[in-house]
Amino acid sequence: MLFNIVKRIMDIVLSALGIIILSPFYLLLIIAIKIDSRGPILFKQKRVGKNKKHFNILKFRTMRIDTPKDTPTHLLKNPDQYITKVGKFMRKTSLDELPQIWNILTGDMSVIGPRPALWNQYDLIEERDKYNANDVRPGLTGWAQINGRDELPIDIKAKLDGEYIKKMGIIMDIKCFFGTFISVAKSDGVVEGHREKEVDKKEVDKEYISK
Repeated sequence: MLFNIVKRIMDIVLSALGIIILSPFYLLLIIAIKIDSRGPILFKQKRVGKNKKHFNILKFRTMRIDTPKDTPTHLLKNPDQYITKVGKFMRKTSLDELPQIWNILTGDMSVIGPRPALWNQYDLIEERDKYNANDVRPGLTGWAQINGRDELPIDIKAKLDGEYIKKMGIIMDIKCFFGTFISVAKSDGVVEGHREKEVDKKEVDKEYISK
């Protein structure tokens, strides 16, 4: 498929440019992380890639080294006790995701696609199978990311990922790309810690299926 070839070429070009252009900014973040807390600069975590092949996603470390492993932050009962000061800023601005540019360059990820699930998020992986959303490279950002992110129930997140697969093309990728900047600026859908109240699935379903 021609689009897949063009998409991979664009991923290589954009990620290579990103690494070069952002390298001074990376250095500032690295210094800030090392000054703020003890531990490594990068955080590696096993995620699900194309065709459910596992790979190690890269992020700037935003949490203390004693944080429970393989647990999404929004499922921790008190994440504030683990998130560092610099990490809180990076998470709010999504700057912790920047090292994934390397994942894109190496071919584990794409700029646009479904966000890679944790290896043990079996319910999300199973739901995505219904929409063939596990058959493409996961993305740095995607359709579900700009339409709710952490606030979305798993079935709705998978449906949005499926909607991206169905409409995948240049126009859809452009919508996701520029929509990401708006979403990051507004911190839309970012949920830190265990929620006391779950989102009403019926209401969310009505809202997102109507789009």
